[in-house]
Amino acid sequence: MSAHWSERREGGGRFALWLIREIGLRMGRLPARALLYPIAVYFFFRRGPERRASRAFLTRALGRPARTWDVLKHIHCYAATILDRVFLLARGTHGFAIDVHGLDQLEARIAQGRGAILLGAHIGSFEALRVLAEARPDLRVRMLMDRGQTPALTQLLHALNPTVAGMVIDAGGDGADAVLAIRDAAEQGALIGLLGDRARPGEATRAARFFDGEAEFPIAPHLIAAILELPVVLAFGLYHGANRYTVYFEDFSAGAVIPRNERAARLAELVQGYAARLEYYTRLDPYNWFNFYEFWNVPARTDPAGRDVVPSA
Repeated sequence: MSAHWSERREGGGRFALWLIREIGLRMGRLPARALLYPIAVYFFFRRGPERRASRAFLTRALGRPARTWDVLKHIHCYAATILDRVFLLARGTHGFAIDVHGLDQLEARIAQGRGAILLGAHIGSFEALRVLAEARPDLRVRMLMDRGQTPALTQLLHALNPTVAGMVIDAGGDGADAVLAIRDAAEQGALIGLLGDRARPGEATRAARFFDGEAEFPIAPHLIAAILELPVVLAFGLYHGANRYTVYFEDFSAGAVIPRNERAARLAELVQGYAARLEYYTRLDPYNWFNFYEFWNVPARTDPAGRDVVPSA
């Protein structure tokens, strides 16, 4: 298993990704969804590190040893949300049943007129937050993401909606440039989407309790919010099968300046608070967790026969 999640190769080939996209758009969502079952089985057997990471996580989250069926369901759920990104980008939320909670908390922050950070994670589908564009078409949303991490998938999806592609702030380049772009967007009243559960190589992190273990979370989202004095609203879109999603917004922090002598303690508090809320929402449906690598500060193991061994929670 690679030492860091960013070193893992992109799943699927460019042609395979293009094919399922074209089948979905030309034949419809149901025929494309039928392909997800053999795809899930293929990845189960071909991607051992991801399979082991899924089993380890589900064992923690379900409170029992994860079975093969659980892991297959986990992979299928991930594949389903990727397929749905095709339709959400190409056609918006038409055909989806999306329930929204906490929009009033986001509205309260928007009313302050200074932009805000939407802090999500690799659970469910951040694309489901496109429901926000329909509820508040006047809002501008910018998304911080690394275009180079999954280039084939990113290119194919953004070709469906070049407008969305133009809203991306690239996190793969110079960090100072990204912060300046976030500042400029916030000054125009935009919402800036960040994912707060993965750190890039060399990025500063803090350890937090998460699912009865210790895991590292990046401090950058919280530090950016403090430096730019931007409020933070948690934003998660959970997938529930078929065409059903639930989007949650939850007020998290005011984005106040942190005095230097309080920075370490305050950042640790914010990271732990984020980890606690992330665990809460992940427990609502653990199959929505899409960090398929060893997330906790415990190395993955196999027994002498090469079989998966799950660290105790």
